[in-house]
Amino acid sequence: MNCRICGADLPEGAMFCGECGSSTSATPESRRRVDPRPGDTTVIEGGVPRESGVVSVAVEGFHAPVGTDAESVREDAASVEAAPAESPAEPDAEPGAEAGTDEAPGAAPRTPGDDVADAATAASGAAARFVLRFTTGETRTVFGSGLIGRRPMPQPGESYDHLVQIADRSLSVSKTHLEFGAYDDELWVADRFSANGTVVHRPDDVGAVHCEPGRRYLVPRGSRVEIAEHSFRVE
Repeated sequence: MNCRICGADLPEGAMFCGECGSSTSATPESRRRVDPRPGDTTVIEGGVPRESGVVSVAVEGFHAPVGTDAESVREDAASVEAAPAESPAEPDAEPGAEAGTDEAPGAAPRTPGDDVADAATAASGAAARFVLRFTTGETRTVFGSGLIGRRPMPQPGESYDHLVQIADRSLSVSKTHLEFGAYDDELWVADRFSANGTVVHRPDDVGAVHCEPGRRYLVPRGSRVEIAEHSFRVE
């Protein structure tokens, strides 16, 4: 008879190992320490299980506002670079000033890069901002796009303006629970195939909208968005 932990020889009928002190019924698996790290998501009883799959599917007819994304800024840059050069100033024009401009004499000439920078600045300044007030106590002011969850993490190739992490000891909220973004002056959300789902309560609707994973839903200001056992209000 041998100890299954240290391999020492044991007398017949022994209950404990004289070498390591282990019970003779102990096995390497039973002696393995419990992993203290929390698991992924605790599924709420009665919740609908979700299958993983496509991360985000745009709703038909959804288009980003013109002039508010990086692609439109690049298009602006291309159009500026492709524009024909301005004709030389007239002989009677004031020295140092361009014909048809309001620049003062001696001012540095503008370049296509200046026009692109102005377009990017105007786009960021015009971006709508939203205040998200969570029942967990967090309050975040956001714009552009982002992810919400216990430990939100973009997929390879994704880029977001915000990663909103909320405290959830119950683990009912998934690590990356939902995605959000701006469309005109409204916020949209898309469930990221979370374990317990996302429900939207709009201020003008009587019923609740259960979000289909991967599909975007508009949430006007004043709406309440349920994420498992928690929620947040959009202001």
